[in-house]
Amino acid sequence: MVKTLEQDLRGHQCQWTLWTMVTSPRIRPEFCSLRYGLALIMHFSNFTMITQRVSLSIAIIAMVNRTQQPGLFNTSTERPLAFTFNHSNRSIKEFNTAEGMAWTGQFTIWAKWAPPLERSKLTSIAGSGAAFGSFIILCVGGLISQALGWPFIFYIFGSIGCVCCLLWFTVIYDDPLHHPCISIREKEHIVSSLAQQSSSPRRSVPIKSMVRCLPLWAIFMGFFSHFWLCTIIITYLPTYISSVLHVNIRDSGVLSSLPFIAAASCTILGGQLADFLLSRNLLRLITVRKLFSSLGLLLPSLCAVALPFVASSYTTTIILLILIPGTSNLCDSGFIINTLDVAPRYASFLMGISRGFGLIAGIISSTATGFLISQDSVSGWRNVFFLAAAVNMFGLVFYLTFGQAEIQHWAKERTLTRL
Repeated sequence: MVKTLEQDLRGHQCQWTLWTMVTSPRIRPEFCSLRYGLALIMHFSNFTMITQRVSLSIAIIAMVNRTQQPGLFNTSTERPLAFTFNHSNRSIKEFNTAEGMAWTGQFTIWAKWAPPLERSKLTSIAGSGAAFGSFIILCVGGLISQALGWPFIFYIFGSIGCVCCLLWFTVIYDDPLHHPCISIREKEHIVSSLAQQSSSPRRSVPIKSMVRCLPLWAIFMGFFSHFWLCTIIITYLPTYISSVLHVNIRDSGVLSSLPFIAAASCTILGGQLADFLLSRNLLRLITVRKLFSSLGLLLPSLCAVALPFVASSYTTTIILLILIPGTSNLCDSGFIINTLDVAPRYASFLMGISRGFGLIAGIISSTATGFLISQDSVSGWRNVFFLAAAVNMFGLVFYLTFGQAEIQHWAKERTLTRL
């Protein structure tokens, strides 16, 4: 009888173990869950934003080639092209401002939707849309401008943007508690995983504490350095391939698209690897953040410095241009999402400030690049890449010195004791 009772207990224990394995949201990676659906929508939103921005770069080359006189086309194309880019800086700044607001809104959502061990995955899936969008627009933009005319670039991708807007307003909600389509299991999983974070309404933003916080400045400097080089690649890559490698607009678009398919792949793979290292407790959180930040700032700097010395080699130049955006996007698992670690309560606000530093860097770098290459093409491009590498190294050293991953004291929820 004792043996029978023991067998029954073991049977019930096995049944309970199987039931736990089936129902536990931590064991089954729910890639078909709603939060991954939101990541895909943000992926296509980033896709839309970057295609509309890069469309300007492609359209400028098409407009210059179309308006030039046939007799002067082969003698001098550098001056009008640089002149047009200098006058397009205003449009680039407007694109940067609009993208900054949309990017900040995404991190507002991830602060309430992304479990800590899935942050790198979800944000990398969403962020890879920018690289994938760059790949698509650079691949087909030149073809569209030649076949239909440069205005159709804006018509086509502007229409896609309207569709993404409808999806955003229909599917995206502020938090999982108020979403009508989320499953109970997923809602409980997200809420329980974020239970250690403060969710109480904050009365004021501790501006003074933020200003004195060196880990925040480390993130800001990382954004500034990262966006300095990224803006140059996104904005001027078609121009570099066209002027340095002497490739026509159609082939220039196809070649310019190759680096960004590598960037999209590295973004997703980097997020998967970062969360794998964290979930297996192989590395501490701050070690993972600094590791991917180092790879994302150091490797593209080395490639950028090498570019002027291999300009005579067509194949080597293309390989380096592919590696720069690919390795640079490893930062998405580093300081890019570090605000979710140090101050989850103020993640959206701090991401807006971080993005602001990135936009400032983009404005300065695009203006400086246009000025340098308008003076002299050969030495101008060399100075552009050397300056970008120096800025990257400054940001890397600053982040490695002052970067942290612990929640800051001013970002913790304060418990009031009433007497």
